Amino acid sequence: MIPAVKILYLHGFRSSPLSMKGRLLGERMAQLGRATDYLAPQLPASPKLAIEGAMALVAGVPAHRLAIVGSSLGGYYATWMAEQLGCRAALLNPAVTPLQSLERYVGMTTMFHSGEPFEFKREYIAELGELAVPAITRPERYYLLAATGDEVLDWRAMVAHYPGARQHVIDGSDHGIAEFADYVDEVLAFCGIGAG
Repeated sequence: MIPAVKILYLHGFRSSPLSMKGRLLGERMAQLGRATDYLAPQLPASPKLAIEGAMALVAGVPAHRLAIVGSSLGGYYATWMAEQLGCRAALLNPAVTPLQSLERYVGMTTMFHSGEPFEFKREYIAELGELAVPAITRPERYYLLAATGDEVLDWRAMVAHYPGARQHVIDGSDHGIAEFADYVDEVLAFCGIGAG
């Protein structure tokens, strides 16, 4: 029997595992009888703590049995982890240069799904800088799903940052990829999980 691939889902800034993409991935994994192979932690605001927690969750999982799905800021984290661990990463409208875009959020802000307040501290910007991947290695490990209608991040920067990777550019859509249900199986197939 072939050992099962584990999927680690990393949500975006101010988001949670309860995001539409996180829920759809979890539901699909459950339908495939693979619920126990799906990990979707709530990430803390600190990038350093977020990465430490994510790395601890997959400690001991061989690279060929691990795939990380990262959305927005989670895509930035997933890229760093894939480079460190040598595993596959599927990136959904990933943040490429979050230091600039998140600078304006320093201070108190709220979670999208719960409205719960949290502080995004200035030192978190420096922590983000520590996780920068100027250029990816082994592009075959990466899958990019980018939407030209992303109102938050520039899809052209995403395409340029992952040269040689498998890329699916959606004409239109939005930052949240409203029709993500149409792409769940495509994402999971890249990760090594078949539909039957």
